[in-house]
Amino acid sequence: MMASSYSAKDEDGHITVTGPGGAALRSKKPENTAFKQQRLPAWQPILTAGTVLPAFFIIGLIFIPIGIGLFVTSNNIREFEVDYTGVDESSPCFNCSQNFSWNSTTPCSCSIPFTLEQSYENNVFMYYGLSNFYQNHRRYVKSRDDSQLNGHLGSLKQPSKECEPYAKHENKPIAPCGAIANSMFNDTLELFYHDPNGTKVLIPLRATGIAWWTDKHVKFGNPGDGLNLTAEFQGTTKPVNWRKPVYELDADPLNNGFINEDFIVWMRTAALPTFRKLYRIISRKDNMVPTLLRGNYSLEVVYNYPVRSFEGRKRMILSTISWMGGKNPFLGIAYITVGSVCFFLGVVLLIIHHKYGNRNNSADISN
Repeated sequence: MMASSYSAKDEDGHITVTGPGGAALRSKKPENTAFKQQRLPAWQPILTAGTVLPAFFIIGLIFIPIGIGLFVTSNNIREFEVDYTGVDESSPCFNCSQNFSWNSTTPCSCSIPFTLEQSYENNVFMYYGLSNFYQNHRRYVKSRDDSQLNGHLGSLKQPSKECEPYAKHENKPIAPCGAIANSMFNDTLELFYHDPNGTKVLIPLRATGIAWWTDKHVKFGNPGDGLNLTAEFQGTTKPVNWRKPVYELDADPLNNGFINEDFIVWMRTAALPTFRKLYRIISRKDNMVPTLLRGNYSLEVVYNYPVRSFEGRKRMILSTISWMGGKNPFLGIAYITVGSVCFFLGVVLLIIHHKYGNRNNSADISN
């Protein structure tokens, strides 16, 4: 004979089932509330011609002027590029590119003359650019020790396994370790102006202020107090492809070691195989005189960085900036394209609505 059971609702709306022996079994049915039973009021937009058409036209009328403004601003930015890879036999750097490698004991120097047709106002930013260099490779991006770069002594003596095979050399820990640091760009670039009298004038280049503030003051730091880097890096060795240790990158103690800004800029990996990185800043000193006069210049290169092994190219870029940053026409083109498409769709939908919108028969509209 089976025991009887019954069910009843409690004050919270739950259904309680009484089983055999008088045991209370609570039902798995959700509470009888507006939220759990999905009875809350909701709003669902109804797309009509009166709401969709104005939206398309408004987007088009807003995006197109913004895109034109961005495109014109980008085109007003002056930019000059010099390729000094040395692939062509006529290039002054051809001999350097053919004979130089990572194991070269002495660097090679070359000079590339060029002419600026227009003067450059305000500050001028000097970049180096590389092509066919994949800094976005997964193993390459992970090949670093952020704890070591932040100045932790434990990681300095015992680098992370992520740095392999560039963690140790001759049983000494490498500082900085990893493939990114080992492949650091180390060409030396100098800019000279040749005035009409034939005098060769060195253009002063500023090496500070080229890295992100958060990188230099938060992510990177020297071990210890940073006052005696030679002692702090005792027992470590330089990366395999470097010519000198990290504590000799710069004579300025505020720009030496792991906080060297050239090193910090290189460690921020690029997303695409063709990229540029900020190398120096040419500051404007006199508001009445352009930063770079129009005329003849020469780029003096100490050729330390080989690119033939991966068929890469090297270039130097001089550029001004605007309120939107450097030269980049893509953003303006994107705004103009989106605005034009929206405006065109608005016109098409307006014609369709004008032709078929007043018909009551839906079959006629679909036809």
